[in-house]
Amino acid sequence: MWRCRLSTDPLSSEETRRYSRHLVLKGMGGAGQQRLKAARVLVVGAGGLGSPVVAYLAGAGVGTLGIVDHDTVGLSNLQRQIIHPVAGIGENKAQSAGRFAQALNPHVQLELIAERLETSNAGSILARYDLVLDGTDNLATRRIVAAAAMAQAKPLVSGAVSMFDGQVTIFTPGGPQFQDLYPAEADDADLPSCEATGILGPLTGVIGSLMAMETVKLITGIGTPLVGRVLVYDGKDGRFSEFAL
Repeated sequence: MWRCRLSTDPLSSEETRRYSRHLVLKGMGGAGQQRLKAARVLVVGAGGLGSPVVAYLAGAGVGTLGIVDHDTVGLSNLQRQIIHPVAGIGENKAQSAGRFAQALNPHVQLELIAERLETSNAGSILARYDLVLDGTDNLATRRIVAAAAMAQAKPLVSGAVSMFDGQVTIFTPGGPQFQDLYPAEADDADLPSCEATGILGPLTGVIGSLMAMETVKLITGIGTPLVGRVLVYDGKDGRFSEFAL
């Protein structure tokens, strides 16, 4: 199973107190926390899914957290994009997310990328990281992220939400890939947009938190990650289901 290397930088006394609930957790312990500290993780999109992802990965002690987003915070975002404050309206989302993460955990090194991720820059951006999380809301960008991750043989944690429902899966080298879930003929025009159909705010928290959970599992080697499996959440009925990819 893929997992991150151990950090050679020992935990400080303040970090030991901060992560004490991890350090006593069977299966995590000091080795797991050191792997989190050594990890370099890229979050693509600091919106509805990126918000809980950034919050929980920063809180967990991921050593280096890259956040890429070209968009700016809008008033209609605040219903679900919980790391952005009213005072941040009009600010770049990567910068706003970085401010939140720094206030939560100053031990995390932040790399804020306030630009659109495109085919021309995806490879160079992803090259600096161990694994990637995609919380974007359009197939065009998601395909670019997936192609770059596959080309560099890096795990990709992928989440998606719509209205009351969401899903999470992981694409890894040698396993099922993005195109197995989203065929080439799928188009953004065929999918409901958040602006047109709406989305329940807490749904993004559920799916984003699951994405963060799967990332921690990948980094530390804990448990069985969602590789080759798609976990689906029905928010209306409060049910989880799963299918093999």
